[in-house]
Amino acid sequence: MKAITLAEYGGPENMAWTEVPDPEPGPGEVVIDVVASAVNRADLLQVQGNYPVPPGASEIVGLECSGRIAVLGDGVTGWSVGDEVCALLAGGGYAQKVAVPAVQLLPIPDGVSLEDAGGLPEVACTVRSNVFMEGRLAEGETFLVQGGSSGIGTHAIQVAKASGARVAATAGTPDRLQVCRDLGADIVIDYHDDVAEELKKATDGHGADVILDNMGAKALANNLSALARDGRLMIIGMQGGVKAELNIGALLAKRGHIAAMGLRGRPVTGPHSKAEIVEQVREHVWPLFGAGKVRPVVFERFSMADAADAHRRLAEGGVVGKLLLLNPEA
Repeated sequence: MKAITLAEYGGPENMAWTEVPDPEPGPGEVVIDVVASAVNRADLLQVQGNYPVPPGASEIVGLECSGRIAVLGDGVTGWSVGDEVCALLAGGGYAQKVAVPAVQLLPIPDGVSLEDAGGLPEVACTVRSNVFMEGRLAEGETFLVQGGSSGIGTHAIQVAKASGARVAATAGTPDRLQVCRDLGADIVIDYHDDVAEELKKATDGHGADVILDNMGAKALANNLSALARDGRLMIIGMQGGVKAELNIGALLAKRGHIAAMGLRGRPVTGPHSKAEIVEQVREHVWPLFGAGKVRPVVFERFSMADAADAHRRLAEGGVVGKLLLLNPEA
């Protein structure tokens, strides 16, 4: 099979579409003939050498895919060869075949094409685990997503709105703010402004009960200011740096909760595992697609052989939703 390999860490110029050995399924795993994968910011970090591969995971980049089951490993039940699926991966998505634990498989949601499903597992599992499982977003609460036009953001707006929350989203240009509105955001804020101040104005001083943040250090102080009493700040990214000063007095006064949770390094099964999250997505999120309340947002499609160009495109900024990588021989 062919896959994207790295000559060395650095930039997209080190990515090449080359022949590699086919993967073999271990016990409890399946091999998928990949139709599509998608580009995530974590992939850019991995290519740069700043996102280590978890022990035992494929060195090939790619955290999600869609395709058809080609081989069942020992002990796999509930799935058959030929089933159309999408999957959350610890690595290996930028390839024509990938081995994945069967507990990380999802059926294709109703109303979604096999191709478009390649960009769903990572965002769906990230949002479900952070906003709902840990963040406990409830009907009637106010939810703020930073970077509302991103892959994570476009999905988060839709599922939060479908849950009955009041949704606020940030973006950096009028057209991307309009995208957030069109997806269901009740409040849109230019992130060049004082986000906390604008959110308080729009919510009569209440702020956000749950915040999903991709910036990290740079946004910490403003996010704390934007947080409602008993609010939950969920940090999923470090685009704004990794170190910041925390005003513990302000956090105490708000009875605030701050959590930073990754997805890739979780165990496959057991407490806090990928299997738990995937099952939650299947039960709570997938029906929203069939009901027409949530849809994939795809910005552009690339041949998987041109993954380097897709990485450059994401790094440029301005991408709305996801960039898909399509197996040229699927």
